[in-house]
Amino acid sequence: MLSHTCKTAIKAVVYLSGKSESGEKAGIKEISEQINASEHTVGKTLQLLAKQKIINSLKGPSGGFFLTERQQEQPVFDIVEAIEGKGIFKKCGLGLSKCSETHPCPIHNEYKEARELIEKIFRGKKIRDLHDHVSNGKAFLIG
Repeated sequence: MLSHTCKTAIKAVVYLSGKSESGEKAGIKEISEQINASEHTVGKTLQLLAKQKIINSLKGPSGGFFLTERQQEQPVFDIVEAIEGKGIFKKCGLGLSKCSETHPCPIHNEYKEARELIEKIFRGKKIRDLHDHVSNGKAFLIG
């Protein structure tokens, strides 16, 4: 359901959350290495997220990307919506443009339930929540 870019964005922001708690900033190269993603994808993604104020960016020798306390309290949904667009949780599972209750695709009802559950998870989890699972060793950002 989520694009590779969106998954990379979530992992990058979760990594930044950890750095930001100790007052540190991180650069594209460091983030890419820590989440096992291409520098190109991480760079473009973080620039988009900074433009939308989901994360912050500072230029210069002591620059990098970081999150404020308030940004760490954002739901993960904000990242997903920034990358995938506003309609991500309304789209048809088979990609049909005219899928609806009255004109359903073959997986309409099941996919609708799955979509709603995933949206609920992303709206309910804050960036800090995901970082907490990583920092206490209950979850990982690379496989």
